[in-house]
Amino acid sequence: MIHPASIWEIKPWWCQPWSILLTGAVVVAGSWLLLQRWWITAPVVIGVLAWWLLFLVVVPAGYQAELRAAEEPEKP
Repeated sequence: MIHPASIWEIKPWWCQPWSILLTGAVVVAGSWLLLQRWWITAPVVIGVLAWWLLFLVVVPAGYQAELRAAEEPEKP
């Protein structure tokens, strides 16, 4: 079975790195522009950073690790 080399090849347009980054930036900017309260915007920033870390770093790394594991020959 052939797998795409990158996880982004199998994701829809709304789940691409550019859309994840843009959505997070809009959420943070919207929080600040609408509320102008740092104590509300700060947790929003932390949440967005965690979301970015998960979907832009952890998930792609896990996908690559899974591909490498699938490519290794099985040991007897």
